Amino acid sequence: MSLSTHVLDAARGRPAEGVPVRLERREDGGYRGLAEARTDADGRIRDWGGAELGAGTYRLVFDTAGLSDFYPEVAVAFVVADPGQHHHVPLLLSPFAYSTYRGS
Repeated sequence: MSLSTHVLDAARGRPAEGVPVRLERREDGGYRGLAEARTDADGRIRDWGGAELGAGTYRLVFDTAGLSDFYPEVAVAFVVADPGQHHHVPLLLSPFAYSTYRGS
């Protein structure tokens, strides 16, 4: 499975550069860390350092403390049913709200 993410800072109207993001996989009732990365100048992460990603439940944990006083961290859990597909999980963040969706 390939996985990417994109963080957009809606308050500033631009991509959020340098946001730390953890990739975790659900195992035995909890989450185990697989990889960590930071968003690039375009607010994107395309490479997780070769982490093995198969079918299962995953979580992206965004360290948003530098972007929002209200949401210091945003965790987005998602299910991968078909590891052959690309999965894109963007985050649109504003000071008092955030949204996400399955992108392409």
